[in-house]
Amino acid sequence: MLRDEDRIYTNLYGYEDFRLDAARKRGDWDGTKDILARGRDTIIEQMKESGMRGRGGAGFSTGLKWSFMPKKVEGPVYLVINADEGEPGTCKDREILRHDPHKLIEGCLIAGFAIGATACYIYIRGEFYSEASNVQVAIDEAYASGLIGKNACGSGYDYDIYLHKGAGAYICGEETALIESIEGKKGQPRNKPPFPANAGLYSRPTTVNNVESIAGVPTILRRGPAWFAGLGRPKNAGTKLFCISGHVNKPCNVEEEMGIPLKELIERHAGGVRGGWDNLLAIIPGGSSVPVMPKSVCDTVLMDFDSLREVGSGLGTAAVIVMDKSTDIVRAIARLSKFYMHESCGQCTPCREGTGWLARVMDRMVRGQARLDEIDMLYDVTKQIEGRTICALGDAAAWPVQGLIRHFRPEMEARIAAYRQSIAAE
Repeated sequence: MLRDEDRIYTNLYGYEDFRLDAARKRGDWDGTKDILARGRDTIIEQMKESGMRGRGGAGFSTGLKWSFMPKKVEGPVYLVINADEGEPGTCKDREILRHDPHKLIEGCLIAGFAIGATACYIYIRGEFYSEASNVQVAIDEAYASGLIGKNACGSGYDYDIYLHKGAGAYICGEETALIESIEGKKGQPRNKPPFPANAGLYSRPTTVNNVESIAGVPTILRRGPAWFAGLGRPKNAGTKLFCISGHVNKPCNVEEEMGIPLKELIERHAGGVRGGWDNLLAIIPGGSSVPVMPKSVCDTVLMDFDSLREVGSGLGTAAVIVMDKSTDIVRAIARLSKFYMHESCGQCTPCREGTGWLARVMDRMVRGQARLDEIDMLYDVTKQIEGRTICALGDAAAWPVQGLIRHFRPEMEARIAAYRQSIAAE
């Protein structure tokens, strides 16, 4: 269990004020100038040593990502913060934005300095009204106190931060679609290469990071990379915000160590599964885009990137969606298929055509109006979508269906058989 003194997000539940004075009492903006004085290379190296992996879902090394930025470049360089948070089940970043925005603003300054950025854009989901308001207040306070802007924190570094509101498209959570949206274009992913580090926002070198990834940076650098690396498990270091929802007694957001057993996470912080652990049917461990896991896997699996990949799922955003035995699991996954059909940008043929086909077939599966051989066909089509699109939305649409077929095929077959029997009885 994570010790209180090791928590990064000490105002996660908003018990204290989010403004600058209260944030400083919690340790924010303490010695920021000294951190910047370490220099770009040292900061990047320390982030690599910390083992911090991106908290937006991909799990790529944050320090390594920063190191891809060119060292010497003339003209603007940008840091972009992905605060879109459209993944169903995920509600971690919005709590940072609402209750601890100064952690993010300070992180933006340090990360921007490390990559040589001249400005930062925080791309926030348009529906996050209160969150956007609080972030803007924090930005204004930071400017007024000389923490950002000209000669930020007295370091001699000039740095501007802008808040940009999106229009609520799930696809804009993908980094290049987000960049397109900031530029005023339709939110559609770009082909890569070129990667954003070479040609990103306004065709300038750009790094895109998740809110949680950047908000944790100041604490990591203040306490030292060895402290962060000492939490969690090897290659899965540090703390993580988990969003626990669904059929639990106390749905919650909680900061815990990476690698905590899933069962312990739910029973310790969410009051356990409704009706007891034996009433558990399945869990989606990382937001709606990762494959569902049956109870037999949930009994022992650890909550980190590598452990979940080994059992055929993923940590994703660490949005834990719990389903007890009252759940119609086929209908639940069909609902997700409908979501991904709706949110596909339509650019790639496998995704544009495939997500609609998946949704229609899954709708028939819910009613049992399908043939047994269509289950294999359904799985085969997901494999034709997965890995064949510009961005990962195609994968996100395919994986829930794959998880359903892998673990709950008997339920699908029984439903088809029941429908055939009802037709024969008529």
